[in-house]
Amino acid sequence: MSDDMLNFLREEGIRESLIREVASFRNANGVSPDLDYRIPRPRFLYYGAEIWEQAITALLCGENLLLVSPKATGKNVLAENLAAAFGRPSWDISFHINTDSSSLIGTDTFENGRVVQRHGPIYECAVHGGFGVLDEINMAKNESIAILHATLDFRRIIDIPGYSKITLSSQTRFIATMNYGYAGTRELNEALASRFMVIRMPTISSANLRKLLKREFPNLREKYMEQFTGLFQDLQKKCENSEISSKSLDLRGLISAIHLMEKGLPAGAALEIGITNKSFDDFERDLVEDVIRLRIPQSPRREEIFTD
Repeated sequence: MSDDMLNFLREEGIRESLIREVASFRNANGVSPDLDYRIPRPRFLYYGAEIWEQAITALLCGENLLLVSPKATGKNVLAENLAAAFGRPSWDISFHINTDSSSLIGTDTFENGRVVQRHGPIYECAVHGGFGVLDEINMAKNESIAILHATLDFRRIIDIPGYSKITLSSQTRFIATMNYGYAGTRELNEALASRFMVIRMPTISSANLRKLLKREFPNLREKYMEQFTGLFQDLQKKCENSEISSKSLDLRGLISAIHLMEKGLPAGAALEIGITNKSFDDFERDLVEDVIRLRIPQSPRREEIFTD
C-alpha cells in the first residue's frame, strides 16, 4: 500500500524530491509486525497537490499538523493518507467534552493483584513512533488537554505522575483536526495552537471531486459524473451563502448515495437518505430537494447512470 501511495503522489504531481524523502523515512524506520495492522490502508485518497506538499514538508521537519476547515474538506482522509504514505501505525483519538488526561495518557488498573498503568493512545503512539490523529481537538476542554503541551513542543516528553517520564520516539507525529462553528466547539488555547503547523484546508475543487468520483466509480457515465460534481458544488455555494446549513453538504453522503444507486436503488431515494434527510428542517429539506432536482432526474435507470 505504501508503494501505491507513493505512486499516487507522483500522479498528483508532488515534487519527486519530497517523495524520495518520504520513501527514505519509511525505509529507515521499520514497524513491528505486531503493529502492521495499524498502518492505514486508505479507501479514499486526498486530492490537492499544494496541501500534500505543505503537509509532507512539515512532517519531514518533525512538526505536528493542525488541519482546520469547515465540513467536507477531507481532513481525516488526509490524516489517514499521510500515515499510509509514511508507513506509520496510527492511533485515532476522538476528542469530546469529557476527554481528560487519563483517556489520553492512561489510567491505573489492577493486573495480577497489583496496580499497573493501562496505557492510553497518546502513550502508545509516543512509544511506537506512530502518527496520532487528534480528531476534533477543539471539542475538549482546554484544561483537559494541557497535559499535551510537553508532548507536542520541543520537549517531546510525557511525564506520568507516579510512574515515569518517557521521551517520544523520533518518528512520532501528531495530526489534529478542527472544524469551526460546530456546537460544542471552542477556541483553541493559544499555547496549544502554537505547537502545530496550521494548514487551512480548502473546499474540494470540481476537478478533484471528479478524480475522487472516477476512482470510486470507474463505471459512472460521464454525464452523471458531471451532474454529481455540479450537485455538490451547488450545495457548497448555497452553504457559503447561508441559504442552507452544512448538514446536507455531505461528501460521504453523496458517495454513499451513488453506491446505493449502483445497487439498484432509485436515484431520488438514494439522494434523499444520503443527503436531503441530513437536514431536520422542513424548509431546508425542500431547498436541498430543489437543488437535487435541477441536476438529477427523479428515477433514472441504473444503466443510464453506470456503464455496466
